[in-house]
Amino acid sequence: MSDLAGVAARTAFDDRADEASRSAAPTVQTVLGPVCARDLGVVSVHEALLSVVPGAQYAYDVTIDRAEIFETLAAKLTRFQKAGGCTIVDTTGMFYGRDVPLLEALSRASGVHIVASTGMGPEEMLGGYFLTPQTNPPIPWPAEKFADLFGREVIEGMVVPRVERRGSAGLVVTAAHHAGMTTVEESLFRGAAKAGLATGVPVSIRFGGDAVHDLEVVLDERLPAERVVVVGLDRKVALAAGAALEVASRGAYAAIDHIGSTDNVHVSDAERAALVAELVAAGHTDRILLSSNAIGYAVGQPPRDLPYDHLLSNFVPLLRAQGVGDDDVQRFLVENPRELLTVR
Repeated sequence: MSDLAGVAARTAFDDRADEASRSAAPTVQTVLGPVCARDLGVVSVHEALLSVVPGAQYAYDVTIDRAEIFETLAAKLTRFQKAGGCTIVDTTGMFYGRDVPLLEALSRASGVHIVASTGMGPEEMLGGYFLTPQTNPPIPWPAEKFADLFGREVIEGMVVPRVERRGSAGLVVTAAHHAGMTTVEESLFRGAAKAGLATGVPVSIRFGGDAVHDLEVVLDERLPAERVVVVGLDRKVALAAGAALEVASRGAYAAIDHIGSTDNVHVSDAERAALVAELVAAGHTDRILLSSNAIGYAVGQPPRDLPYDHLLSNFVPLLRAQGVGDDDVQRFLVENPRELLTVR
């Protein structure tokens, strides 16, 4: 058993010592219903299970084999669990192949908690319906309409198109284009913030060109900073701007969330570990979140075929080499995600 598996086992044992208190305990919304926040264990906060580029499901050259998808993802979740992982947050949002019955089946089969998300973005990936509703003249959706759309998926359940609602989203996600936030994306961000404020679930934003600017947009809607996670802070542009420190200093969560990926956009794992150590030294241990943004099964796009346990098996040793202690690691992987995901 890995060190992280031991941490998860001890945490689970301690939490089960007082079953009587669970009914009144804070909860997190998973695809199988509310779960006691203390039962989340080790959490990877920004991953994708099935990710389908919108429209790929209609392409003549794309095959979607549901049995193969299930077997592939179940094996990856089992490996994650054996490494000490307990909870995966799927941040694909509404239109990237989110399959609620699949997520439910995977959670039951693997024993891994799955938190699903509502939300959408960036603008270039929105369908025309959300850009030019049937008004004369056509105008983009206001923030209030996005807020209602996202909020209903939290309160009433996530839409399974033309069939039903089932499950409830535990997170609102949105994203801006890397070149910078557009007017439509500002409406998306404000709508996400309004939905988070109304429903009590947290909001995850993928910033465009300026992380602090985009964070301030959602904070302007009076959403408390501790209910927001800014993802993508291991992009090179973010590192150069010192964005992670700025985000954490404002009280939001700073996600180092492409662990295992090195490309023209993102820094290396060694640089990520140094960034985490810098945040710890600056007193922001309680605002750090970690994940890999892996894609368990990709359709219509290049795979990001990184094991979900890479974070636990490969990155945690790099943190220790930077002098980050086990208590801090526990904070990043267990306590901080639990605080963020708890419905308030």
